[in-house]
Amino acid sequence: MDAVSRVFDTLSRFVIVVAGAALVFLVAITGWMVFGRYVLNDTPTWVERTAVLIVLSISLPVAAVGVRERFHLSVIGFRDALPPRAKRVATILSDAVVGLFGLAMAFYSWELVETAWAIRIPLLGIRQGWTYVPLIVGGILIALFAAEQVVRDLTGARQPDATIVTLE
Repeated sequence: MDAVSRVFDTLSRFVIVVAGAALVFLVAITGWMVFGRYVLNDTPTWVERTAVLIVLSISLPVAAVGVRERFHLSVIGFRDALPPRAKRVATILSDAVVGLFGLAMAFYSWELVETAWAIRIPLLGIRQGWTYVPLIVGGILIALFAAEQVVRDLTGARQPDATIVTLE
């Protein structure tokens, strides 16, 4: 389990670094759009559509890292009020459901990619299917990270330290 956790640590860090770079790029192109609109009086039309793609590419994989690090949205008040055995069962079921959601998201997003692949985004000249690829990546990562949590919960393995915050 420790070897898998180290691989997932590396994968989580990679997702965070790529998302950080994408966020910097998003800020830069948004600045270019504002400069073009108000200084040059010539708004670059590709920026808005590119920004949407970047936001999807940032948010969905980072949400998967949230599943792994357990900083995703969850209602823990009810679960924490349960007796220890019921709390463990609720945690395992919750992680399993999140993993199944990730698998379903990846599967059905693949269908969206296939359906939209023939369509081109006019402002960018790329295929519309690229809009849905982050859903597939995010779904697969959610499923993998949730599966890790389920295995940890079932085996009683120690939860890895939250190493995402410091990228040394």
